[in-house]
Amino acid sequence: MSVSVAAIVLAGGSGTRVQADVNKVYLPIRDRDMLEYSLETMDRSPRISRVVLVVRDSDVSDAELLIAEAMPSKLTDVIVGGSSRHRSEMAGLNALRSEIESGAVDLVAIHDGARPFMTLDLLEQVIDAAAKYGGAVPGLTIDEPLYRREADRAVMLPPDSLRRVQTPQAFLARPLITAYDAAAVDGFEGVDTAETVERYADVETAIVPGDPRNLKVTFVEDFFAAEEYALEWDKGTWLSRTE
Repeated sequence: MSVSVAAIVLAGGSGTRVQADVNKVYLPIRDRDMLEYSLETMDRSPRISRVVLVVRDSDVSDAELLIAEAMPSKLTDVIVGGSSRHRSEMAGLNALRSEIESGAVDLVAIHDGARPFMTLDLLEQVIDAAAKYGGAVPGLTIDEPLYRREADRAVMLPPDSLRRVQTPQAFLARPLITAYDAAAVDGFEGVDTAETVERYADVETAIVPGDPRNLKVTFVEDFFAAEEYALEWDKGTWLSRTE
């Protein structure tokens, strides 16, 4: 059975931690704006039917310029987001509300535009797992030990049960928007999509293997890594499978 999938790309960050005066998603990686990489992968994915881009009000002109140059064919809406990631996700879902409620959109994938190297393969794995289980996120194993404080001692958490979660994250559309509506009533804001769904929806969230090169560009040094990764990147796929 075919599944209609819409995507929300979040582009509401800032440039503070990369020491830039503009939103980092409009900074170049190998002469292309960071955000263009994700939009291109969404465009090339046969699984994605439409894309909603969520931006800051102050970045609308930058987004329009990028769109005019890159011409993403599946981008249908540019929406001004809220003051937090959660509120921006809600703005993107509201843009899809009529299609979700009518059943025209079965599943929604939400991706952070500051992760330029989402592959077509990773996107497909997340969508397939979400269609099967209700939700899915990519996760990486923990390299360093983590501890929980209990009274006056530290207890190491079992590393086999822990994952560092990435995007894209995908969920069945109706439980997803219902979860966000319930969160709005409670005034709850999750740190990511999965946290809100876990709290307010009765769906299972599967974990698929993440990609170490699907990094989130946060600090200046991340741009150096991204510049190197871009040399091995071609329209949503890695030219080399080595780390």
